[in-house]
Amino acid sequence: MSDGMATMTHRTTFALDEKTAKRLKRLSKEWKVSQAEVVRRAVELAETSPKPTADDAIEALRKLHQSGGGLVREVADQYLAEVREDRKRWRSS
Repeated sequence: MSDGMATMTHRTTFALDEKTAKRLKRLSKEWKVSQAEVVRRAVELAETSPKPTADDAIEALRKLHQSGGGLVREVADQYLAEVREDRKRWRSS
């Protein structure tokens, strides 16, 4: 006889950082469901949510450039110079 609930057949263990563990517990209490149910719902939502496409990413980058946002050239140049120096030190060691 089935009560309409899925039979749980897979047990999984995973580690969470403190912030995520607290969020999981808070959602569990708020929704009045088990922590496993919170995870199941999150996985379902992640899988069924629209996925950004490469075109979405390109459009977002275009909008960023048009808005004038992003790195200032001098800051970018300074960062690249630091990276080059770090690489030189790393290669010489």
